[in-house]
Amino acid sequence: MPTLLIDPAQFEGATVQVEGEAFRHYFRARRLAVGERLKVVDGRGHARWGEVAGVERSRAEVALGEPAPDGEPAVRVDLLVATLRPERATWLVEKATELGVHAVHFLHTDRAPRTFGEGTIDRLRRLAAAAVEQCGRARLPEVTGTHEREELEALLAPLADRLFLDTASANTGLAAAARPTALLIGPEGGWSSIERDALLARGLRPVGLGPRILRTETAALAGAAALLLGAPR
Repeated sequence: MPTLLIDPAQFEGATVQVEGEAFRHYFRARRLAVGERLKVVDGRGHARWGEVAGVERSRAEVALGEPAPDGEPAVRVDLLVATLRPERATWLVEKATELGVHAVHFLHTDRAPRTFGEGTIDRLRRLAAAAVEQCGRARLPEVTGTHEREELEALLAPLADRLFLDTASANTGLAAAARPTALLIGPEGGWSSIERDALLARGLRPVGLGPRILRTETAALAGAAALLLGAPR
């Protein structure tokens, strides 16, 4: 069943006009036709069934109907990740979106002092939108960065459980999230001693993923999967 992500302002209406890139993808490449059904989502966690009501030369009309399953986990998980090379950040954002992550925030860290320009973040957000449609979820994850250390408290504020991956931690029991959870992932060189002490002082709990040293994006996705895939739906 195709999933169409639309502007939230259109979601409460009776019909949606599909134009531009979305029209070319669904009605030229995928050749949706009048009478076919699809799921329509607003990027904020809401979903409705839709039916193609008309197809013209450069636009189509979709009639909106009853609520549809949103495909969202019941528990919020945010990833806060040390900055990566753009091509690796691309892979991370796409897969984290498919897993059901609520947000991906990129952090400036002592051992990964890379920053992202606005163009990179915009591209990552477009990639997340495409992944939402591919996997059939209803929420478009936040993608932001690069954040400085002083911004960490505001990013953590909505989240009750606060964890950080630490290769020195003997605690490898990363279990399904039961409450809104933040998971911090450092650079491949690990957190600096100053950063680790600061995280502990903020009350974050160190957790591990086993004896192997994982790349940042691998660790982020392994952690997200452990927190989300066993969580209630």
